[in-house]
Amino acid sequence: MKAIVINQYGGKEELKETTVNKPSINENQVLVEIHATSVNPIDWKMREGYLKEMFPFEFPITLGWDAAGIITETGSKVKGFQKGDRVFTRPATTRHGTYAEYVAVEEERLAKMPDEMSFEEGAAIPLAGLTALQCIQDLGEVQEGQRVLIHAGAGGVGNFAIQIAKHIGAYVVTTASGKNEDLVTSLGADQLINYKEEDFSEAVENIDFVLDAVGGDVQAKSYKVLKENGKLVSIVEPPSEEEAKKYGVDASFHWLKENGKQLQQLADLYTTGEVKPVINKVFPFHEHGLQEAHSLSESHHASGKIVIQIKE
Repeated sequence: MKAIVINQYGGKEELKETTVNKPSINENQVLVEIHATSVNPIDWKMREGYLKEMFPFEFPITLGWDAAGIITETGSKVKGFQKGDRVFTRPATTRHGTYAEYVAVEEERLAKMPDEMSFEEGAAIPLAGLTALQCIQDLGEVQEGQRVLIHAGAGGVGNFAIQIAKHIGAYVVTTASGKNEDLVTSLGADQLINYKEEDFSEAVENIDFVLDAVGGDVQAKSYKVLKENGKLVSIVEPPSEEEAKKYGVDASFHWLKENGKQLQQLADLYTTGEVKPVINKVFPFHEHGLQEAHSLSESHHASGKIVIQIKE
């Protein structure tokens, strides 16, 4: 099968088109023919070698950890899925990723796509959508009527976080640039702070929950806007225990857990119209397409998700 791999760490030019063996499956897995995948920051961070201690993979590495497609084969112990099902998934983080025509996935990491969902939409949801859902629902325990601050609301995780928090019934404040005001408002944000013109730490207070997708100074200033016993979850860097203690807040770092049941929850929210993926651009499945997609992701200026169409 065709795949785009890296044979060493480095820049986007390391992404090379090649032919690799189609994956074989075990009794608990299905084989998915991938129709679309997406690019996330983990992809280029892995490509650059920033995650090599966390994931000491052998080369060649096929990047990509989002997939939407059709099941072509099922293992003997798979009960909830069958050949021909349209599915989407955030597979386990292995060196056999989704910049490929097929991927083997465990049953518990799969969800069925609603009929009206396109493969491009399906590929845009899993990694970012699950990250947002777990931060807000599981760690933040956000409740109706609470005040939530979502940093980088126009980004891949941020746009899902706004929609999920709004679905719960929270008052949603988000930081974004002025050009993304219409986008974040359409997703349900109640208040936009244009980070290029305004300091969020002086513009809001009494926040129950902060989702930090930026880190650095943004994380450091976020403690000031939280209520006592408020919560901060970062998806970019572990928060300072000292700062959290000083301000009397609960701060944690979150790395996504693959979860098919929660992905099905996102599918249901898609069906009811409460969560929709925002797709920035769709690139073709060849090495130049992937290289361009990585450039866009690394710019930190892509609103929404970057999708790769594998099958037309």
